[in-house]
Amino acid sequence: MLRDRIRLKGFNNLTKVVSFNLYQFFIAQDDEQRQAFAERIDREFSAARITETLRNIAEIIDAEVLSVSSKDYEPQGASALVLMSDLGHSRPPEPQLGGSTVTAHLSKSHLCAHTYPDWQDPAGNCSIRIDIDIATCGSIVPLRALDFIFESFSTDVVIIDFVVRGFTRDSSGKRVYMDHTVKSIKDFISPEIVGQYHCEDLVLENENIWQTKMLRTALEPRRYFRAGTDVESPGCQAALERLRQEMIGIFYGWPG
Repeated sequence: MLRDRIRLKGFNNLTKVVSFNLYQFFIAQDDEQRQAFAERIDREFSAARITETLRNIAEIIDAEVLSVSSKDYEPQGASALVLMSDLGHSRPPEPQLGGSTVTAHLSKSHLCAHTYPDWQDPAGNCSIRIDIDIATCGSIVPLRALDFIFESFSTDVVIIDFVVRGFTRDSSGKRVYMDHTVKSIKDFISPEIVGQYHCEDLVLENENIWQTKMLRTALEPRRYFRAGTDVESPGCQAALERLRQEMIGIFYGWPG
């Protein structure tokens, strides 16, 4: 929710950056399941898929894609970059997307995403981390994309940072370092989504820095085991508790 907008004079030179660290987990009970997890990650978090997600984000925040590039890595992982501009600029020819590289850009604004799979934990806690950065200049509000990002990825631990830098001027010519009021990042996320998580906020309002950390509170066992697993068995319940501790450790930054 945006409140108390300031009347600005001329071009808005503020730079607003939203950064996400999104974690999704799976429990592998043997090497075969680890391999299956790695193969699923390749399919579900390919460069093509995260590029499409970035394009959708650009549309949501009313930005025009200027160029796109992406890459799938060996053995695992992918990246995508999108450059953007405010809608209303002349639209360039649609970039030709081919091979495994995609990049999209806005003038002085961009979207990027990187994936980091991990299946090396001896306890069998496999994870994929998706980092997404939305950097915009001017009046574009990147926080408008939060609900879509939650809907696009089934996340268990989320860390969101919002930073505003630079300055513009109001109608009297005075410097302005923020063009709208932000109390908490949670205000830009639907209550239904927020209700699924334990949330902690860090607010440095004088520095124009906000952070919200989110930890899923209810772990539905079937989300984390291979289909057909007896999730009520003592072994699975113990594994689920180890996973919960893994999530808490990442949420608070504790060593493994």
